[in-house]
Amino acid sequence: LKRAAWLAPAPCRWSSGLPVNIGVLFVPQQEAWVVERMGKFHRILEPGLNFLIPLLDRIRYVQSLKEIVINVPEQSAVTLDNVTLQIDGVLYLRVMDPYKASYGVEDPEYAVTQLAQTTMRSELGKLSLDRVFRERESLNANIVDAINQASDYWGIRCLRYEIKDIHVPPRVKESMQMQVEAERRKRAMVLESEGTRESAINVAEGQKQAQILASEAEKAEQINKAAGREANAVLVKARAKAEAIQLLAAALAQQHGSAAASLSVAEQYVSAFSKLAKDSNTLLLPANAGDVTSMVAQALGIYSTLTKPQAVKTQEVPPAREDPQPPSVEVLKAEEASSS
Repeated sequence: LKRAAWLAPAPCRWSSGLPVNIGVLFVPQQEAWVVERMGKFHRILEPGLNFLIPLLDRIRYVQSLKEIVINVPEQSAVTLDNVTLQIDGVLYLRVMDPYKASYGVEDPEYAVTQLAQTTMRSELGKLSLDRVFRERESLNANIVDAINQASDYWGIRCLRYEIKDIHVPPRVKESMQMQVEAERRKRAMVLESEGTRESAINVAEGQKQAQILASEAEKAEQINKAAGREANAVLVKARAKAEAIQLLAAALAQQHGSAAASLSVAEQYVSAFSKLAKDSNTLLLPANAGDVTSMVAQALGIYSTLTKPQAVKTQEVPPAREDPQPPSVEVLKAEEASSS
């Protein structure tokens, strides 16, 4: 029985069979053959030509040094916000130490798979459902670090871990879809309101620019009018007034000009009194409002006072004595007395 147990084939890791020791062996590239001599570890055969002693040396394990892909079965995990997920993944391994991989653990593949599942459940319990979808890369990195800390004693190194599928319960999936729809409706409403706001701003800016341009055009038009037609009108009025003053001065210089001026002042005085009390009930009248002759005399006196310096300057003659009262005023007084 002992001999049969010794001659029984040893378990093989990631290999279909164990080679038979015929003394001369050729080890393929990226493989490591673990040799036992009389049941005790002897050495590890390197790729290439190797010599062994038949019957004493036996190839116990064949380890592949290539990167190995292992499917992690689907399992359930509970997130931080108490949502149950069905999640599976893919694990990428490589044997770094064939001796530890052969004698450190009985079944390295099964051990690493179980470690990956437990680490995945513990890492998912630290995250909420939304963070699970956003932080898949960090979740994969945390699982790889946790596996490598334990697999160093097994001579195996985890290179990558990738989550394949995450299955969410149907009700949670429906609520997530409703949330996505609400978020998209919110974005659409925000974009529509921003478009309305931009449109209103553009319309207001256009109206502002139009008002500014209209006011500038009106200002330029008024300036042109003031500089053109109105200036010419003012000049024409001034020239007409100057000509009228010259004609009036020439008429006053003629014979009986002062009498005509007195008659014109009296007519204007009477016309002014006829318009009183039409616009308002409050009147301010002089004390001698009925004495027309005195008012006319006063107006002619002011006129004579204003014309004397001009006459002196133009004719350069000494001033004449002032008459006590112009003859025209006496004639007007006599006519007023006879009429009364």
